[in-house]
Amino acid sequence: MIVIENKAEEQIEAITAFLKSFRKSMILGLSGGIDSSVVAKLCSLSVKTKALIMPDSITPKSNVDDAIETAKNFGIEYEIIDIEKILEDFGPFKSDLARANTKARIRMVLLYKKANEESSLVAGAGNKSEILTGYFTKYGDGACDILPIGDLYKTEVRYLAKALDIPKKIIDKVPSADLYEGQSDEKELGVDYATLDEILRGFELQMKKEEISIDLNIPLKEIEKVEKRVNENRHKRRTPIILKLGLRTPGVDWF
Repeated sequence: MIVIENKAEEQIEAITAFLKSFRKSMILGLSGGIDSSVVAKLCSLSVKTKALIMPDSITPKSNVDDAIETAKNFGIEYEIIDIEKILEDFGPFKSDLARANTKARIRMVLLYKKANEESSLVAGAGNKSEILTGYFTKYGDGACDILPIGDLYKTEVRYLAKALDIPKKIIDKVPSADLYEGQSDEKELGVDYATLDEILRGFELQMKKEEISIDLNIPLKEIEKVEKRVNENRHKRRTPIILKLGLRTPGVDWF
């Protein structure tokens, strides 16, 4: 039976020890959502941490307020940078997708600028569900030095959030990257996170699609949709593709 266990306490202990081992301060983007709030709390428990809050014209004010409140509650120094003017300089955009991805990349450039100035590392807020399905912007929010929750499904991130006393209003928010109006993670993915995580966990356990379908009582075609998305986004989970010519190759067999 596919079960995603709540191991929050031991995971928090492992992640904070991992972060402390770098002995460097961390910079992160704080959106007011659950993932960045969890990462902010984990970093603040481990090393000196600073945050950038980077809204644009469609960012809900409530998210900015929640991000500020989170930073203050965790004792994190923060800076607010409105990226709307920067975004306008890149326009006009021929599609919502181009605009959305550019926003994510602008934010990462600002994070790395700050990281260079502070001799810090950039901590990303991507989780395992997003990484496996490619639900992030390549060289945008997917670009970072360290992913503290990168091996945790969204379900597990929710467990961590409760254990870390993240406010309920943040935990209960509809998951969204706020890259365009009305955006919803689950709407774009075509499946709710709870179901997605169970399917991905089945893949992780190397179960056959048919077994996952029976175990979760989900139509096989739904399992195949997730499988297709995972396979099609494989390029996002590795370094740029390199033709192997030498004895050991970066990103292929030399990490």
